[in-house]
Amino acid sequence: MHVIVVGGGISGLAAAHRLLAAGVRVTVVESDRRLGGKLRTGQIAGVQVDLGAESLLARRPEATELAKAVGLGDALRPPSVTSAAIWTRGDLRPMPRGQVMGVPDSAAALAGVLSDAGLARIARDAELPPLRVNEDVGIGALVAERMGGEVVDRLVDPLLGGVYAGDAYRISLRSSVPRLYEAVRAHDSLLAAVRSLRPAPSPEAARAPVFVGIEGGVGTLAAAVAENVAGRGAVIETGVGVTGLRRTARGWAAALDDGRSLVADGVLLAVPAPAAARLLAAEAPAAAGELGAVEYASMAIVTLAFRRSELATLPRGSGFLVPAVEGRTIKAATFTSAKWDWAAAADPGLFVLRTSVGRFGEESPLAWDDADLVRVALDDLGEAAGLRATPVDRVVTRWRQGLPQYTVGHDTRIARVRGYLAALPGLGLCGAAYDGVGVPACVGGAERAAAELLRTLPTGPRGESGEWAS
Repeated sequence: MHVIVVGGGISGLAAAHRLLAAGVRVTVVESDRRLGGKLRTGQIAGVQVDLGAESLLARRPEATELAKAVGLGDALRPPSVTSAAIWTRGDLRPMPRGQVMGVPDSAAALAGVLSDAGLARIARDAELPPLRVNEDVGIGALVAERMGGEVVDRLVDPLLGGVYAGDAYRISLRSSVPRLYEAVRAHDSLLAAVRSLRPAPSPEAARAPVFVGIEGGVGTLAAAVAENVAGRGAVIETGVGVTGLRRTARGWAAALDDGRSLVADGVLLAVPAPAAARLLAAEAPAAAGELGAVEYASMAIVTLAFRRSELATLPRGSGFLVPAVEGRTIKAATFTSAKWDWAAAADPGLFVLRTSVGRFGEESPLAWDDADLVRVALDDLGEAAGLRATPVDRVVTRWRQGLPQYTVGHDTRIARVRGYLAALPGLGLCGAAYDGVGVPACVGGAERAAAELLRTLPTGPRGESGEWAS
């Protein structure tokens, strides 16, 4: 039995890993010449760092288990520091505790971040009529209604922006923070809902990191999985795009942009929604229409390396977020050399950091050239953290249409897509646009999609499956 996996990002590679474990022959087809998708490492001043995703949510085990399975278990590392800040109201202020994606459990938790009027507005939540949420809602709209717009602008929006590069008023509560959605449905106030999500105090929970990284960068995970699946017999084709899918009497045929065709028992699409829509247009037009409506944000990451000796003071903490209402160009900064000990050890004389630029609806800076992006990043870093020095190296990485927007109703849209695809045995779908944007969510979604695909495939030999045709 043979399955074509379209897409060689972490979702496609994780799916291939799962399919091989079931004894299936696998061909991975990736249009880019590089595998890994949004997992990417690169060099800056001789130090290898992440230029894409740089951490894994620790409470979800899928990515760390995959890392262990491909020999990276000993390379998993917690952050050296975890204290982050918000650059707001003219200063770097500690990230408030007692909040869930920026939604606080008390007004006191946001002292210093909000004005006195903003704090007083939060406290009014408990005095409002009982909260009733029976359908999906924009998280920003709900929080503004119950606690006021200031908490959305100063905290919820930058935290959501760090994940989705999106607008809090458009991002779905049910899809982006499902546990808060369920808590909201069970309580009469938003404050009570957030308080219900407080973890029970325990020494183990206090010590457990929220995120983990990988020595050498999270991007090394994709390379390790690719090496693992290739070593177990998977065929990996890079620089080759799939231009169309067609059902056959024995399964599926994938047309490639080099003129070849590949026939297999099943196809697993591990590509962004626009690419999936194009490939499904002929065989599943309703699904294609739904996927074509999924919106994406673009962003750039500006990575900078400084000589420590030239920095008057070293930035504190792991980094900071920037609310859009501040009118700054950068949306966040991560102090890589402070956050990850392996990055600092790679060159103790350097201090490496990265900033992000762009979000949904605010993407014009991505058209600037690299020098302009570096200049505005340095300007903002100087004002926020007093960091005024000339970098010894700089790397600008653009992620165009890289972040799917989980807008209100996103989960029901994806459920409809999966319903349409259920009528087409041997066809599956996984990726950040459907299963969650974090690396663990992508890995978990890929493994589930692979398992479901296997359940729909017929058993027994397929004489023509996997053969190349011209």
